[in-house]
Amino acid sequence: MYVTLNNGVKMPQLGFGVFKVKDGSIATEAVKKAIEVGYRSIDTAAIYKNENGVGQGIKDSGINREELFITTKVWNGDQGYEKTLKAFEESLEKLGLDYVDLYLIHWPMPNVDKYVDTYKALEKLYEDGRVRAIGVCNFQIPHLERLLNECKVKPVLNQVELHPYFSQKELRDFCEKHEIFVESWGPLMQGGEVLNHKLIKDLAASYGKTPAQVIIRWHLQNNLIVIPKSVTPSRIEENFDVFDFELSSEDMMKINGLNQNKRIGANPDEFYRM
Repeated sequence: MYVTLNNGVKMPQLGFGVFKVKDGSIATEAVKKAIEVGYRSIDTAAIYKNENGVGQGIKDSGINREELFITTKVWNGDQGYEKTLKAFEESLEKLGLDYVDLYLIHWPMPNVDKYVDTYKALEKLYEDGRVRAIGVCNFQIPHLERLLNECKVKPVLNQVELHPYFSQKELRDFCEKHEIFVESWGPLMQGGEVLNHKLIKDLAASYGKTPAQVIIRWHLQNNLIVIPKSVTPSRIEENFDVFDFELSSEDMMKINGLNQNKRIGANPDEFYRM
């Protein structure tokens, strides 16, 4: 299942995240397993410190590079025009790739106020053909508005914390209006309490699926790009096995009603770790 980004590039709607996956053989084997199961989108970041292992997993998979969609991100301490260009080269070298499909700013850090210059570096990489698409993570509406006003290339997506307890409806509506896809990180609340909610467990039983599969399906049917993470082979398989059922509109509405505006991660306006 693919979506078409606002620059015409196609991206798998369900991808594989590697947040907190240890570098080396653990990352390599997880990525290899994900690609074997059927994932074609892999999402990493400089700060995850596993780009070497991810790159090795891509290489070992035996799948043609053109069939894969690889995302990485510039970290906070590398924001700014020149530093971002340098950070990109380092990520590319670690991944062992000639290009990445999507390059993202990891956090806006508005008080540092470098995200516009950083994004202009992404535009340069895009114009030079080093990346196929550019976007952002954890951007609030004011940050996006500033990019839309001051930069030339519209972000293709905004990757944000999003799960049934934190459904970000206002931000999603803004992004949809501006043809910016929303991508969900922490889609299962990082294995959190939403998986044990009675509604989710009851729906899982009625559809013959697991709570995680029900929630991933909810993301997909809300037109969200979603990147669940696991290093457990059976879970990697389980999270991909979501294309043989569909939640009813009534059940979608029930899950939509679980929103509590409850974050598990940092508030983007307040996060400045370098």
